[in-house]
Amino acid sequence: MKTVQFREALREAMEEEMRQDERVFLMGEEVAEYNGAYKVSQGMLDEFGAKRVIDTPIAELGFAGIAVGAAMNGLRPIVEFMTFNFSLVAIDQVINSAAKMNSMSGGHFTCPMVFRGPTGSAGQLGAQHSQNFENWYANTPGLKVVVPSNPADAKGLLKSSIRDENPVIFMESEQMYGLKGDIPEGEYTIPIGLADVVQQGEDVTIVSFGKMMRIVEGADKALREKGINAEIIDLRTVRPIDYDTLIRSVQKTNRMVVVEEAWPLASISSELAFMVQKRAFDHLDAPVVRVTSRDVPLPYAPTLVDAYLPSVQRIVEAVDQVTYRG
Repeated sequence: MKTVQFREALREAMEEEMRQDERVFLMGEEVAEYNGAYKVSQGMLDEFGAKRVIDTPIAELGFAGIAVGAAMNGLRPIVEFMTFNFSLVAIDQVINSAAKMNSMSGGHFTCPMVFRGPTGSAGQLGAQHSQNFENWYANTPGLKVVVPSNPADAKGLLKSSIRDENPVIFMESEQMYGLKGDIPEGEYTIPIGLADVVQQGEDVTIVSFGKMMRIVEGADKALREKGINAEIIDLRTVRPIDYDTLIRSVQKTNRMVVVEEAWPLASISSELAFMVQKRAFDHLDAPVVRVTSRDVPLPYAPTLVDAYLPSVQRIVEAVDQVTYRG
């Protein structure tokens, strides 16, 4: 094992795949000369050159469309959005071209490509730069949606995403790029669609993904002080969702809390709550409780940002509610 930053794990994944497959290339704003807005692609221009690490204009719709065309013609592009908030400018290419091309062409064309970049709040960035669109993209047949929470998963899942024959939405976090963690030495991948049972427990199942896993870890410490032993599941991917792992856990703990950095209506947590009541209703000893972002545009003031986001306190209160300790 070796210890690397989240950004370094992503870089290793891209470099390894580019070395072994000349069809793979990276494109996006500031990915080349500037080494990436968050230094994820640092040094890659020097190794692979300007034909495979490509700086683009500030024109997401344009370069996303170029990448779709490249994927249809046998290449395997990685498109970096400086933030997924900017992917809205390109959403027609992502949803109406990349996601639908295989179906509309009767299987004659595939779009093996990755759209990656940061998602969600990262401090005082304002309402237009702090949104979560995991559930938007997960609502689209033809896409896979990956949201890693640690460096090891980031590398293994990104390698699998680059090799996948489908377009993959790969969502990161500005606040996690400097996060350090251990990753295996040498070649490894992690299958898309396989959740990780981070911790075994008996009292309640807590499900989350992405950077919210860090908040869940903090809540778990507080819960252990109260004598509550939680089973913690990191979904890793939100399309496809590993329902089987989730259901097995709820059949054991009989309670579930879902933590998600997104607005509550039509969210991933809504889907999980539906599926649990459908497949494990008789095992539930309490209604499923969701801890989401508040149903408003993200404020700018730090105190209001804290009130908007899921927190350790809100998770603990949710667990108290489902375990009838509140």
